[in-house]
Amino acid sequence: MSDPFQQALHATLPMLKKIQHGIKPAPKGSTSALKKLRDAALAGCPPGQAAAPPQSTPGTGAAKRPAAQPANPPIAPAVPAGGWTMESLRKAVLACEKCPHLVRSRTQVVFGVGNPGAELLFVGEAPGADEDAQGEPFVGKAGQLLTKIIQAMGFERSDIFIANVLKCRPDMPPGESGNRKPKPAEMATCLPWLVEQIALIKPRVIVALGATAVEGLLGETSPLRDLRGRWLEFQGTPVMVTYHPAYLLRNQSLSEKRKVWEDMLLVLEKLEKKITAKQRAFFTKASG
Repeated sequence: MSDPFQQALHATLPMLKKIQHGIKPAPKGSTSALKKLRDAALAGCPPGQAAAPPQSTPGTGAAKRPAAQPANPPIAPAVPAGGWTMESLRKAVLACEKCPHLVRSRTQVVFGVGNPGAELLFVGEAPGADEDAQGEPFVGKAGQLLTKIIQAMGFERSDIFIANVLKCRPDMPPGESGNRKPKPAEMATCLPWLVEQIALIKPRVIVALGATAVEGLLGETSPLRDLRGRWLEFQGTPVMVTYHPAYLLRNQSLSEKRKVWEDMLLVLEKLEKKITAKQRAFFTKASG
């Protein structure tokens, strides 16, 4: 074999076969991969900024999720000198442009509202049209129902804090109206902002409103019927999962309303609040 090219090819073929044998196909996108993306948003937080991954403990002895290490995690917010204050965090969130498609379609960022030292935090999924217009979470019909629930618990909206996993209204396809569910990647990108809010507020209890909020906050995708009424956990803070107020607007049965109220009674007990006989009697006459 006198041809130099032939000699080089002969010497290279065994190496190429070894390389080919070692190549594995890239995994397809999956719920597991999206959970890793979400966990990466937490793992990428700067030191001292709630960097530990969230823990979901549905029931006694549930295993804790290990920290995920994806290749390209969402960019964690840069911590200002001296650390965050609620006001500096609010300004940073209002100026956020991490999701260009949401920046183009939003009217304004919906940061959250309420007592910055609240012992109770309600977390929803994302702003709707009313919230996008007013810049405040839960101001539409679902928000009005949430306010009634909060008041029935013995609080005012100013006593607690309300926020969403996603701070911008999800954009809609051209020609379509209404609201769409946030995408897992969108929630994972925005989650560090909520983590910083929780770190500043230090609530004693978090209430996750609906399946999307649970997915965005905890990475939990089990059916809501299997999660509601049970204590989960986010970085050491108890989380009660319940139905979104919009679900109660669609389903007017007393039995579903009673389930949400039973969840709120558990929250009051966790907060060590006195529960009146009237509060305990709500919806007790509902039929199955």
